[in-house]
This record gives sequence, structure tokens and C-alpha cells, in this order.
Amino acid sequence: MNQLDRIYQHSLSDREGFWAEAADEIDWQAPWNKVLDTSGAPHFYRWFEGARCNTCYNAVDRHVEQGRGDQAALIYDSPITNQQKTLSYSELKDKVAHCAGMMRALGIEKGDRVLIYMPMIPQAAVAMLACARLGAIHSVVFGGFAAHELATRIKDATPRLILTASCGIEPGRVIPYQPLIEDALKEAPGIVENIVVTQREQAAWDLTAGRDHDWKAGMEQAEPAECVSVTATDPLYILYTSGTTGQPKGVMRDNGGHMVALKWSMKHVYDMEPGEVYWAASDVGWVVGHSYIVYAPLLHGCTTVLFEGKPVGTPDAGTFWRVIAEHKVKALFTAPTAFRAIKKEDPDGKLIGQYDLSHFKTLFLAGERCDPDTLNWAQEKLGVPVIDHWWQTETGWAMAANCMGIEPLPIIPGSPTRAVPGYEIQVLDHDGHEVKRGEMGAICVKLPLPPGCLPTLWKADQRFIDAYLSEYPGYYQTGDAGYMDENGYVFVMARTDDIINVAGHRLSTGAMEEVLASHPDVAECAVIGAADSLKGQLPLGFLVLKSGVARDDADIISEVVALVRKQIGPVAAFKKATVVQRLPKTRSGKILRGTMRAIADGTDWKMPATIDDPAILDEIKERLQSIGYAQN
Repeated sequence: MNQLDRIYQHSLSDREGFWAEAADEIDWQAPWNKVLDTSGAPHFYRWFEGARCNTCYNAVDRHVEQGRGDQAALIYDSPITNQQKTLSYSELKDKVAHCAGMMRALGIEKGDRVLIYMPMIPQAAVAMLACARLGAIHSVVFGGFAAHELATRIKDATPRLILTASCGIEPGRVIPYQPLIEDALKEAPGIVENIVVTQREQAAWDLTAGRDHDWKAGMEQAEPAECVSVTATDPLYILYTSGTTGQPKGVMRDNGGHMVALKWSMKHVYDMEPGEVYWAASDVGWVVGHSYIVYAPLLHGCTTVLFEGKPVGTPDAGTFWRVIAEHKVKALFTAPTAFRAIKKEDPDGKLIGQYDLSHFKTLFLAGERCDPDTLNWAQEKLGVPVIDHWWQTETGWAMAANCMGIEPLPIIPGSPTRAVPGYEIQVLDHDGHEVKRGEMGAICVKLPLPPGCLPTLWKADQRFIDAYLSEYPGYYQTGDAGYMDENGYVFVMARTDDIINVAGHRLSTGAMEEVLASHPDVAECAVIGAADSLKGQLPLGFLVLKSGVARDDADIISEVVALVRKQIGPVAAFKKATVVQRLPKTRSGKILRGTMRAIADGTDWKMPATIDDPAILDEIKERLQSIGYAQN
């Protein structure tokens, strides 16, 4: 048995021993009574019950106390504003302690909720850590999120305080935050008592006396606060994710298990050592920002990069390579969408050669399924391993990955490799039985989930059970469909609602997207199942072409139809596709397939609150109408 197999088997056969050993990497103020509390089984499990700790202390203070205060903790790089700033661990500790003191002066105590509505500026990370320092529960909402969606989160989390900035900045536009927050407060009145604002020069916030406070002045006047002791099972944060009912789900994260899992993952999944530079090119409004911009790198004593920019257009498709070269980044974690955008703008990867990437060792991709073509392109152009890994807001860290810090396995494009230690992944049929290797089914994780995963939803235990645990008793339902091969490699093919039924055949849209993406002229693609009176559903493809492609759209469509017929077979009934300028996506980069399907079927749909550019849907509708869809 190899090293990875030994570690994986240990994590399942002796869960408590395995995670107790991992917990030795964390500084505890008091030991636990139980490593795993199963008193709430079969639905609720708690890790390190009875232990006392502080997440901010482990992420910041202890590194200073251990003599590493001069090491860079956070590098802020903003091509949007042409600014860069580096904070050492000592400087970060000072800012976080003063921010915590500022909040305490406004009455914030352990257990209070604080909503953070910030762009990608250092104050966002400072705010999160300051909440953790006080034992306050932060809820970060993506800066620029729509007022109504912000209001629903205020109503659910009931924060006493909002920490924000006067604006966010996108390429070519400034997004003032005050109108959005004011409208949200009108919809959710009588909850928020105070607002602290970081004033940015691109737009001013008009402070309301008695309610609004200036961040800079508040920090200067504040007395630094010390770390507050909390239990391992106390909430650290609430992060809202989309709900099928329109009411967002408040994913809750605890303090103790969260620290143990993230610290373990930095070494074993990402192969990082303290002092090395790690960059997650995401946003603090998403789970990747929580786990791998702020908490995990700092818990592990790494230097983390906080990037305010885009993969293209700030100023070009070489900006990622500039950041990696300038800051000596060892590992980058981003979404496949980012690389598809880069590939579209610079298909030959010419800009890569302009930078010294000698410190760069590994590229990690997650957030959506990575098509093999994108993975192969990145691997060929960069000359480093490209690791697709799979996880969710709910889990907080990787469920399946190629564990680069244990024993790297062969990379199979299209697979995030194998289950990570701690996760017992099984593929189940409708009756909850494990299917044969190679057969499609619902990908589930046997309970208990490892540390770091959600213990429940905020103030919604029954909804937690209904959403994740009820359909497959004894398992966490991921909502993803796919299969596992003979070697244990997991293949995540689609969300379970993206498995389409064509004349009784269950087919994966992800498999068809793989084929479309392999066409040399296609930069990005999506496949949905559109309603059909005869066959139930028929696949419908959307193609975004690479820059510079001047061929006739009809020829390209004809070629991809033939490709699908050849590689998947006539059973797929793939006959229609259309070329679009862009695909509609959320701000975190996920393609809005459900919205596209509703438009195609002519059924009622709601403008997604997370869409990055609503105007794209008008083009989608026009293109669909031109090929006989979206008629209602």
C-alpha cells in the first residue's frame, strides 16, 4: 500500500485519531472533551467538542510570537488602481487588533453578527480576521451585490454592524456601494445599528451622523483588542449560497474543525510550506476567498496574495503571469473560467514567455468542472502540473483532489483525481445503493463529514437536513452527478439537474461540453437540455469562439455536431448549437445554465442576482429565437 492509500485508509478507519493528530498543528487554549461528538447523529456531528481556541490568534498572533513577524503576510496587488502594498505579520496583527477594538467600541461582542460588504482591498481581510478575534460572526457579501439580495442576508443574519467601502472598481466603471446599502436597509429596517466605511478616492460615501463612521478615523482612535476565547464549535462565519427557493442558504462554519482542516490542506493538498507565497485568484465574497485568500494561507504561515483585477483586461491576458513573477508565487488557485478567458485572448500563450515563472510550481483549478481542453492548454503552456480539484461552499475545502503534498498521482484530464483523506465518496443510484464503477449516479459523501465542512445552516437545522441529508440517508448529497473509475478517480460530469433525459437515455451535458471544447476554434462552451415534445429533452450547445477566428459560424457548428456524434454517438441527438459572444455567468464564474434553459423553454425565470452582466441574456434570447427556441 502506497503512502496516499495508507493516509486515506487511516482517515476513514480511525477518524478521531487521524484528526486529533492533525489538530496538533493548531494552538488550543483548552483541550477537547471529544474529537467527534456524535450525540446529534444521524444528522449532526461536531468536531473537537469542548475545546477552546481563537482563529485569529492561530492565523496571525502566533506567527508574530514565534519570531516571524517581519515575514510578509498579505500582498495587495491592484492593477485596477495601480497600487501594491505588503503587510507583514506584525503589521497585520496591529491592523486587525485595532479593527477589533474599533468594532468593540461600537458594541460588538462575541456572537454578534457583522456583515462585510467590501471590494478586494486589504481592509476586507482585516475585517474578517478582526471579527474572528472578537468571536463575532462575520458574513461576507460580495461587494456590489444587488440591494434585494443584500437585504435578504441582513434579515437572516441580523448583523448589528456593516463594514464596507465607498465603492468597488471594475474595468471601466466604478460601482458606488452607498445606494446599494441604503436600498437594502430600506428593505431590511431596524437591524443594522452602525456602518463603518473605507473611503476610496474613486467615489465618496456621504456619512450619516450617528450611524456611519469613517474607517481610517475609527482605526486611529481604537484601542487594540486581544483575542477572545471561543469554543471549537462556536460559529466563525456565515456564507450565503443560492437556494432553490430563492431564499439563500446560510452555510455556517465553526472555528476549530475549520482551522484543523484548512491547515492540513495547505501542506497535503497544495504542497505549501510556511513562508511560501500562495495566491487564490478569487474574491473574499466567495468561499475560495474565505478558505484560501484569508484563513488557510495565514493559518499555515504562508504569504497570501489579495488581487483586485481580472484575468484579462487589467491590462491584458498576461496579468496573472505578472503577479506570479513579481511576487514569486509558488501555487495559483483559480477557476477554469479565468483560464478560458486567457486562452481566448492569447490562444498561443505568447504573453507567458514575457515573465519569469521559475518560482511557479503548481496550478490548481476549481469552482466548476474543468474541461480537458483547458487543462491540457494550461499544462502545455505553463509546463507545470495543472490540478483540477472539486469542492463546494458547503464543504469549505477539497473533497477530491490530487494531493500534491502527499503523493502526486497521474493526472487524468476531466477528473479531480481521488477522494481526499477524510471524505468517503460513493456514487449512488436512486435507491441509495452504490453503482458499479464507471456507471453514472449521484456523488455523495458518507457521514460524518470531515472537519471544516458545514455542521448545519444558520438558524435552519431542518433545511440543512432537507437540502443535503434526506434524499440519501447516511450521506451528504453533493448535488453533483458523475462516476468513479476502477482506480477510484472521480469524474464530476454535471449537477444532478444537468443530467438530461433524451428519449429515456440519461446523458451528461458535461461530457458533451468536453467534446465541444476540444474543437480548435472553441474558447468556451455550454450545453443545456432544452424541452422537446418528442424526446423529452434535446441537447443545445452554446459556443464562444477564440479571438481571431474568422470562419463561418455554420461551418464550425456543423463540425462540433459531427464531433459529438462521433465521440458520444447518435444517442446524444446533438444537432443544434449557436455561437455567442459571451456566456452568462455569476460573478464567481459559474455558467448560468438553468437560466439559459428557462429562456430556451420559454418558461418563467428570474434575473439571477449574481449575474455579472445582465445584457448578455438579451443576446442569448435572440440567438435562441433564431434557431427556433425561446418562443414564449
